[in-house]
Amino acid sequence: MSTPNSLWPRFQKYLTRYPALGFSIDISRMAFEDSLFERLSGGIEKAFADMHALEQGAIANPDEGRMVGHYWLRDASLAPAELQAEITSTLDATLKFAEDIHSGAIRAANGEKFTRVLVVGIGGSALGPQLVAQAITPANPPMAIDFFDNTDPDGMDRTLAQIGSGLATTLTLVISKSGGTKETRNGMLEAEAAYRALGLDFPKHAVAVTGPGSELDRHAIAQGWLARFPMWDWVGGRTSVMSAVGTIAAALQGVDVRGFLAGAAAMDAETRCRPVRENAAMLLALMWYSAGAGRGMKDMVVLPYKDRLVLFSKYLQQLVMESLGKEHDLDGKVVNQGIAVYGNKGSTDQHAYVQQLRDGVNNFFVTFIEVAKARDTAGIEVEPGFTSGDYLQGFLRGTRKALADKGRESITLTIPEVSAFSLGMLVGLFERAVGFYASLVNVNAYHQPGVEAGKKAAGDFLAQMKKVAAALSAQPATAEVLAAAAGVDPEDAWHMLNHLAANGRAQVTHGATAAEDTFSA
Repeated sequence: MSTPNSLWPRFQKYLTRYPALGFSIDISRMAFEDSLFERLSGGIEKAFADMHALEQGAIANPDEGRMVGHYWLRDASLAPAELQAEITSTLDATLKFAEDIHSGAIRAANGEKFTRVLVVGIGGSALGPQLVAQAITPANPPMAIDFFDNTDPDGMDRTLAQIGSGLATTLTLVISKSGGTKETRNGMLEAEAAYRALGLDFPKHAVAVTGPGSELDRHAIAQGWLARFPMWDWVGGRTSVMSAVGTIAAALQGVDVRGFLAGAAAMDAETRCRPVRENAAMLLALMWYSAGAGRGMKDMVVLPYKDRLVLFSKYLQQLVMESLGKEHDLDGKVVNQGIAVYGNKGSTDQHAYVQQLRDGVNNFFVTFIEVAKARDTAGIEVEPGFTSGDYLQGFLRGTRKALADKGRESITLTIPEVSAFSLGMLVGLFERAVGFYASLVNVNAYHQPGVEAGKKAAGDFLAQMKKVAAALSAQPATAEVLAAAAGVDPEDAWHMLNHLAANGRAQVTHGATAAEDTFSA
């Protein structure tokens, strides 16, 4: 990286601004040479071509034989002709549904207006709505929101306890493309049981967002749920926040959904037509490539300097890591690609892990997210001449300088304020950067075989646990004995038996070692 005295010229050279959007990207503190653009010119042109083909409806997910169409969600005119009307009508239907809930045209089973939303989903089916809820919901939203985003029963119990009698006026959104995702199915069954325990008719409070004809879709039809909205196989979960997955919950909370989509569409338009040195999404992808030598050798630390963006790093974990973390490339070669993402918010992290970022192992680059507008209210001076917002800006610039002084790389993205439009811009920016980077390193960004492998392994474990439980009797036996009877690995059997014992479904007597523990029914 250049010396401090020469950073002003470098900053001028590598600051890209989109004045109409109030957006800028500063890559001047990244340690790349200008030759990077020429060296990767072939890959860059291929990435632009791949993105163009994807937006035209080519099969961009060859492993599953699918188109990839999340860009169409904010500009249906780009979609194949046979999909355009469905995209537009689905968006209109989700917004009309929210209007009817707010107006009381659609009411809870007790005749009262709905006051809360419970979202049941996992991964992108929860992360997107959670980000939107945290970042751009009005300070006093028309409806409160809660989430079942895991199959943790304690977590669901605590959420239900917080809702309490308010469940009678709570609308539940169950979101699952296949309808067979076990975590979401479990959450749905837990929600059904909670409604039933209060004498409430769950179907009169339930909405499904799922693939047409899925297991969940069939269940919702059979039970007479309030409404059903589609999830399409050409939209992945991690890029689904601008589909019905995200638009219903957002609209119910009073979010400017069309503004959110417009922000993403505006960023798409800028990064679709600009040359590489002015293309924010391609610049991001190239900086990821440069920092990690095209192999993900450095982690991405995301530091938004705004409390409302605290979940953005979590959102990007799924978007980036699930998209790029692949064992094989498109040619079948073992490449073990990926970029690890973590972060929280500034300036909080200056009192936490920024210490290591400056003085510890140099295995990362930072993405600062600066929000120009400090607050909507007039505010106060916390010291003569200085506001809280001045301090936040000072800490951002101070941390950026402290890192640069130690040769630690960083990118700075600036947006004018946290709004539906600007959040849409950020989501659109990173979605396109992921697509460009995937082309540069030749991986399929739109499937997730590792996730599917984990689901299969979990299913196998549960099937084996059923056999181990069946082998229990009143006579105490060791894990090895019970494993042999059930035909499973003894270590797996020991974990299964301890889980059953901890939850009142078996008894355990601890021995001197794990092998000497005994279990009984």
